[in-house]
Amino acid sequence: MAASVLQRCLGAVKVIHKCGTYSFIDRRCLLSAAYTDTKLWEEREKDHQNLSLMAALMDRIYDRNFPVSSLTISRFVDNISSREEVDQAEYYLYKFRHSPNCWYLRDWTVHSWVRQCLRYGARDKALHTLKNKVQYGMFPDDFTFNLLIDSFIKNEDFKGACSVVEEVMLQESFNLLTTQILSMYALSSYLATKPELSVSEQRTLGAALLICGLKQDNSTGLSAQLLGCALLGKVEMAAGIHAVFRGMPLMWTPGYLGRALAIMERVAATPGDSKLSKDAVDYLEGLLQDLSSALDSKSSSGEDELGGEEEGKKEEDEDDQAEREKLPLYASRFKELSGQLQSGGKVDPSPLQVLVSSLVQQGLASAEGPDMEQYQRKVGEWEAERQQLIRREKEMRERAEEERQARQAAKAAAQ
Repeated sequence: MAASVLQRCLGAVKVIHKCGTYSFIDRRCLLSAAYTDTKLWEEREKDHQNLSLMAALMDRIYDRNFPVSSLTISRFVDNISSREEVDQAEYYLYKFRHSPNCWYLRDWTVHSWVRQCLRYGARDKALHTLKNKVQYGMFPDDFTFNLLIDSFIKNEDFKGACSVVEEVMLQESFNLLTTQILSMYALSSYLATKPELSVSEQRTLGAALLICGLKQDNSTGLSAQLLGCALLGKVEMAAGIHAVFRGMPLMWTPGYLGRALAIMERVAATPGDSKLSKDAVDYLEGLLQDLSSALDSKSSSGEDELGGEEEGKKEEDEDDQAEREKLPLYASRFKELSGQLQSGGKVDPSPLQVLVSSLVQQGLASAEGPDMEQYQRKVGEWEAERQQLIRREKEMRERAEEERQARQAAKAAAQ
């Protein structure tokens, strides 16, 4: 029931509001052309290389058990010129990550890798290396995350966009307003497609909605927090609190449904324009009804359908059982708070995606300026660091050549 309520509410998002208060975001990338423009990146000083020769050089270095420099792998990525070479670069990024120099993969190399993947139609490859970040060393900065999320949104691949948002959430990188808005848009748009969510997907989407929503002190952020806590509460009731926070930047204290109710209480008690979207409130209501029905069924049959608990359950799971026993209290409290929200005009009839679309129109364009200025400074810093590495490499080669000539002279003199 809870899933059907959420899908029914979100499924109505694509209806255009005649009043003009909101307008549907059509099929396009959300970021401006200036934001995604490659001109600044392409204006860097070129260091043209033959990738076949570079690949052969790196193979020889690895065969001799010597480390490849970060500058070498950076040159390889920068000189990608085809889709096939993207696959080659992936292999050498993997090799570099598993070499003694693995800690020195440069931030600009990660950025260049994502740009090259987008340029040559290998967005899936960028996502693969990002999802397997430990194996490839892919830890992008916020601007790079934005480019990748926007690319998925442009192609209406909202599931892929949410996969990127999941990595943003795991790295706790919701620092830029643009990242928050793009992430909210990706999450709400994916939910609007009525997906069949696994327990794992409920957990990741719930965590992303909650953490991203905490960055927004408005109706959109509060509604995202409510929906996120509801999804996490569903997982907690089904599998226990350990299944919620393991591997996630989340609190390990039980009670995510209680936190969802706390959000409702805070909105109901706070004067101002803050509201909760009706679809998020309806989803929580349906969820509590489903869980209460399952609990009643378990009580009458003597079977635990919620958690699949067996005899001899470990003592640390007593907290999970205690949380399930609070369901009647949660259901009663929800009815009380729902009435307060309705009477106080604190429930927004607009679905979450419409609230997010409004946020896009109101805040995204103005948030791009500071990002672009910061990116321009960062590219300058990256280029200065790269030039310093080039000079250091040249000095080391000259020193090595001098030492080689000295050894040859000493050897000739000894003969």
